[in-house]
Amino acid sequence: MEQQKKNDTDIQNDETKPGTEGGDDRHIADQEGENDNLADGEWSSDQEQNEWQEKYADLNDSYLRLHADFDNYRKRTTKEKIDIIKSGGEKVLADIIPLIDDFERALESLHKAEEKDALLDGLDLIYSKFVKFLQQHGVEEIEAVGLPFDPDRYEAVTTIPVEDKTKKGIVVDCIQKGYQLNDKIIRYPKVIVGD
Repeated sequence: MEQQKKNDTDIQNDETKPGTEGGDDRHIADQEGENDNLADGEWSSDQEQNEWQEKYADLNDSYLRLHADFDNYRKRTTKEKIDIIKSGGEKVLADIIPLIDDFERALESLHKAEEKDALLDGLDLIYSKFVKFLQQHGVEEIEAVGLPFDPDRYEAVTTIPVEDKTKKGIVVDCIQKGYQLNDKIIRYPKVIVGD
């Protein structure tokens, strides 16, 4: 009988000691109770709740900034890609433009010569086809004569005095035509401005 009392006492002691089976169950039950309180919206302290809310706000802010940065990056690369496609042949087209100048000079001299009809018609045809080719590729002549001088669009070679005051600051002559590819100037017109 004494032996049985001793065994019962040992079992009770084991259940209450931490680290034994009975003690672990109670400790686990206490932790589950704390977790239940947190799950029910009860925080162990207001400070802890504030810390978690600050962490959430910081992470949310970081996420929103990262998302906005990525969206801006995507828009920028799309725009750059479109710009590259639009001006892909810019160098080639800019190199072809001097041919127009040569054709214009040849046509001017032919208009002054005799026995020119067949040759003149051929050159006129070549010139018009070439201008059409440039227009199909987005190259257009920049109008200058008679318009107000704009330093962002024209290159002033010189100024000449004009008697008519309404022509001051106006382009009176164009020495070399300018061209633009879509909306980008690839060669500025060289002009004479009234002063």
